[in-house]
Amino acid sequence: MKVKTSITLESDLVGAIDRQVAAYGSRSEFLELAARRLLARLAKEAQEQRDCEIIERRSTALNREAEDVLDYQVGA
Repeated sequence: MKVKTSITLESDLVGAIDRQVAAYGSRSEFLELAARRLLARLAKEAQEQRDCEIIERRSTALNREAEDVLDYQVGA
């Protein structure tokens, strides 16, 4: 369901959007796609941050595990 809204943008930004709008059908479609892409990027960045935090918390155990594997390979 689409919801009508009103936003205020700088005139140079509206001009830049208008120069691209033919490929997207309308300002609304252009802005909707831009918002979806930004939201997807933000969600991905948040997930990557959570992943980094998990790796950081587990780094000591992961490093110990890697050392065990290397010791096994060298000993073989």
